[in-house]
Amino acid sequence: MPAPAREPGPAAKEPLWRDVVGDVLRGERLAQERTLKDVADAARISMPYLSELERGRKEASSEVLAAAAHALGLALPDLLSLAQSRLAGLPRARPARASYQQGQVRLAA
Repeated sequence: MPAPAREPGPAAKEPLWRDVVGDVLRGERLAQERTLKDVADAARISMPYLSELERGRKEASSEVLAAAAHALGLALPDLLSLAQSRLAGLPRARPARASYQQGQVRLAA
């Protein structure tokens, strides 16, 4: 007797935008060998807030993202492009299977 078909395992969890942007900010800062304090001062944001951004704990406004990017020598579109490239390189989650049966639809007139 053949084994019953198994449902696929849980789909991979998709990353949050704030996590990806935070990773990019941290990566750029570390690549420049700069401290949190140095970048936070240059961006005119608090050091704890920049730390929260880098760890993906806070959703930053576009103004704060632009300030952090500029402090790192990037334009906002550069920061967003780096984040998008990182997202594009991640494995994609398998789409969830529909739990309904497709069939004919009949409309009454």
